[in-house]
Amino acid sequence: MSIDLKQLKYFLAVAEEKSFSRAAERLHISQPPLSQQIMKLESELGVRLFARTTRSFELTVAGKALMAEAAELLAKMRMTIDTIRQIDRGEVGRLRVGIVGSAMWGPIPGLLEQFQSQFPRVTWTLHELGPNDQYEALRGKQIDVGFWREPRLDRDELKFVGLRQDLCFRENFCVAMHEQHPLAKQKQIELIDIANEPMLTLHLDQSAEPRYLIQCCVNAGFHPTIFQQATEPQTLLAMVGAGLGVALMPQTTSRIGWPGVKFVPIKTNPPSANLYIAYPVQDDAPVVRAFLNILNPEAE
Repeated sequence: MSIDLKQLKYFLAVAEEKSFSRAAERLHISQPPLSQQIMKLESELGVRLFARTTRSFELTVAGKALMAEAAELLAKMRMTIDTIRQIDRGEVGRLRVGIVGSAMWGPIPGLLEQFQSQFPRVTWTLHELGPNDQYEALRGKQIDVGFWREPRLDRDELKFVGLRQDLCFRENFCVAMHEQHPLAKQKQIELIDIANEPMLTLHLDQSAEPRYLIQCCVNAGFHPTIFQQATEPQTLLAMVGAGLGVALMPQTTSRIGWPGVKFVPIKTNPPSANLYIAYPVQDDAPVVRAFLNILNPEAE
């Protein structure tokens, strides 16, 4: 048996119009090929679909049953095609986003709000992970995109594992210190000005970022004294607010009022806190494409 959707479409037109001539006009075809398709459909099914007489033109019992089924089938097919097209445009699906915690103090919430507004049928979830964990989650297809900060990963290493990294937002680190600290009154300081201060940092084995910041201090002429390490940025800021030391934090962190904390920009060669997005190169997921089109990563 070989029945195609075109035959069902033709049959439904004839059944609804109760006329071959009107159905042919509606379908923008001539009447002979329409009649041939209906006859072929009846032959394939082995039933009569229309009761034809010189004075009447009616559906048989089998024809009435097929009319209901065909209408439902064609409607479902149209919905399926529409859904497939929406999926291809990235309008339907899911997006799993990996982020470092400090990224939520910057432009990421606004980006997610814009994405949800433009693609309301896409479900998305946030996964707060360090850069190392995001890297492994991307390789294991547990997240679709990941956001992390400097230092950026080696391009050849990323290419080898099928990932790409693009610059999203430019930003620098500043110094978070207690509001009563003598340096807190200055508009800008040099990095070496905190050479003798106890340094608060994220765990050195958590990602390359804290090691990068230490190297920036070394480049500025001193090796920082690490007083305490923490897993979350807000823990560092709580310790800064308690007067336990200073911390290097992304400038967007200052948008939130942290009790007892002052954020002071670094004048010369501030460490970069640039935010990058990483995603698989080969996995051309429409939802990821849609997200990247909103983000419009800055070419380097």
